Amino acid sequence: MRFSEIPGQAEIKRVLVQTVHRQHVAHAQLFRGAEGSAALALALAYATFLNCEQRGPGSQDSCGQCAACQKNDKLIHPDLNFILPVTTTKAVSKDAVSSKFAADWRSFVLENPYQGLNDWMQHIGADNKQGSISKEESLQLLKLVSLKAFEAQFKIVIIWLPELMHPAAANAVLKLLEEPPPATIFLLVSFSPEQLLPTIISRVQPVVVRPYSEADISAFLRDEHQVPEVKARQIAQLVEGNLGAALAAREAATDNDYFTFFVEWMRQCYGYKVDLILAKTDEFQKMGRENQKEFLQFGLGILRKVLLYSIDAQFVPHLPAAEQQFVAGFSRFVHRANADALTQELNDAHYHIERNANPRMVFVDMSLRIAELLKMPV
Repeated sequence: MRFSEIPGQAEIKRVLVQTVHRQHVAHAQLFRGAEGSAALALALAYATFLNCEQRGPGSQDSCGQCAACQKNDKLIHPDLNFILPVTTTKAVSKDAVSSKFAADWRSFVLENPYQGLNDWMQHIGADNKQGSISKEESLQLLKLVSLKAFEAQFKIVIIWLPELMHPAAANAVLKLLEEPPPATIFLLVSFSPEQLLPTIISRVQPVVVRPYSEADISAFLRDEHQVPEVKARQIAQLVEGNLGAALAAREAATDNDYFTFFVEWMRQCYGYKVDLILAKTDEFQKMGRENQKEFLQFGLGILRKVLLYSIDAQFVPHLPAAEQQFVAGFSRFVHRANADALTQELNDAHYHIERNANPRMVFVDMSLRIAELLKMPV
């Protein structure tokens, strides 16, 4: 992977490149970011850049042409190693360690490097089991780092989700960080760094990976994956900064225009136009259960923006023109006296739809309650 393949994150990329050119590469670095962030992608791009064979003094990215880059792109470089949370599966019935899942990991990351733990567990067929980095993994790690680099300048060990390490594995990693083997770089990628041992945190250089904004995700889906503008914005609003979820959702995304549906629905509720609400109920019914839940999540996101706008318009900058016009106008009717109740109505509806309640009854009941709440005085 190369830095150019990762959307945004310009400042982090610049800093990482400079550490290599200035020969200030820390032996242990912690890429900390929320699930769905670019933390793993940046660690992979950094690892590729470190061992690129054609990296020049002014290079800002790996070349992608040399043997090292091509092997790294396929995650088969002998000096690129991974430690991962795993568990026993039908394919690996005992002694589950990362090396036994190497092929699964390659296909998982190459498909989408922004995925999370649950995605990984589902990918390896773990069912409802919890993944962890076991104490047996620590023995494998010690053997791994005792060997010199095979062909590259650095031996790189990427530990994905180190917060899931067994105490024995955590202590083994701590010892390696205290007495690092020569020419070995540890890149820890964590979603919950607060769960790591304080002694580990004190021995790593932090790399803080910021979450993606709605605009970032929308633009990436539109420009790189040819998702239509309306659908891209809709997905971006639903995933709340999780680029992995956005990439997964683009495949399943429907042609429903949730924003237009929500605007028309709110106007009908405010005007207490029961005949139109009943017609809108028929549209809601035809969406199907998964899209109904998705629409309700979308509505919760819009309500949040409306409430923030009513407090201070600067809290929701960069809205598309149509959305900004609606949010600004609707903010007069969503306030502290009714915001919690409106949110609760949508949450309750989501709960009931998820449990197979009749969508028509849920939608009509919710609509009539929302109509009353929108008339509530400040």
